[in-house]
Amino acid sequence: MRTPLCDTFGIDVPIFAFSHCRDVVAAVTNAGGMGVLGALAFSTEQLEIELNWIDEHVDGKPYGVDIVMPMKYEGKEEGLGKAEADTGKVDATAFEKLIPQEVSDWIETVLDEYDVPPLPPEERIATGEGGGGNAGLLGWTDGGARGQLDVALKHPVKLLVNALGPPPKDIIDLAHSMDIQVAALTGAVEHALRQKEQGVDIVIAQGTEAGGHTGEIGSMVLIPDIVDAVAPNPVLGAGGIASGRQAAAAMALGAQGVWTGSVWLTVEEAESTGLVREKLLAAGSKDAVRSRSLSGKPARLLRTGWTEAWLREDCPGTLPMPLQYMACAEANRRIGLAARNPASRARELIGMPVGQVVSRMNEVKKSSEVIYEFMDEFISAVARLDGMLEAAEERD
Repeated sequence: MRTPLCDTFGIDVPIFAFSHCRDVVAAVTNAGGMGVLGALAFSTEQLEIELNWIDEHVDGKPYGVDIVMPMKYEGKEEGLGKAEADTGKVDATAFEKLIPQEVSDWIETVLDEYDVPPLPPEERIATGEGGGGNAGLLGWTDGGARGQLDVALKHPVKLLVNALGPPPKDIIDLAHSMDIQVAALTGAVEHALRQKEQGVDIVIAQGTEAGGHTGEIGSMVLIPDIVDAVAPNPVLGAGGIASGRQAAAAMALGAQGVWTGSVWLTVEEAESTGLVREKLLAAGSKDAVRSRSLSGKPARLLRTGWTEAWLREDCPGTLPMPLQYMACAEANRRIGLAARNPASRARELIGMPVGQVVSRMNEVKKSSEVIYEFMDEFISAVARLDGMLEAAEERD
């Protein structure tokens, strides 16, 4: 299962594991793959804590950090979303003014339908410090992501990954000056070409099957198209990959490795437990739907009462990034708190980003076990194909 990317990073197998959970990142790295921590949900202070923990638990083995620095978002052209020079924080006030009252009122209507109570006084978060404030901006703007980047570059990361477009040229150049490889996710050939022109080292071809933000083209078509378009740059296949057979298919299409995410949501080390884990283990591929309800951009999420509500005729429509996430930040907090009650209807609204490969996530395993199963199944798949060639040669 070895490819040139294994030599680039000094890893045993070209399995790249994206996770917001530091335990998963460390476990995959220690098992011979490469864990990549998703920084989106962390403040700079929290990210520092997470990366310090990873440093202490991987014994110098390589890992990466994934940030979200979108090329476009509401207010960017007007100069909104930049970090303040004195605090390094992003001011949410200007963005909050762009959220229509109609949308806020409609969200409250949905919450009332599911008997979701207001936040208790002790849980209410002041504007600008979380909830409906800066927590709704973390990582969704240029300034927010740059703050996370500053923290990441103080640690021995070997890979910097960006979603929603290529990173700015100055960031790519800075990473290269520190001997850090840069990768970016894409769901279209034209975007992949833009990433290559910008200086991105590794293109992640993410098919529509993937969880989170994703395009419309399936992996079987997208991967070889991008491999041919950006050659000789290496490509990672992503979307619908949770087994060695699927990894073998991606590499047969020209990928040098695989970028995986959903499969790590139900491992033993993952943070998703209780209700969310139960839903993931029971879900089928049709339960992973593309929705704009998370961020305003199409993202594949677990089908819930929340995703269905945003498709209703009375819905005023989703908002552009980052307004959608901000508009829903407090609502999601309220839903999560209410769902702790086993009798609450709020449990019908609980979900998370996940890909169609959720249909194969049927039991809890250790991360290392998943890696070893990837390897065994990959070998079996390649051997089976070799056997077909040998049989054909014997017939000839």
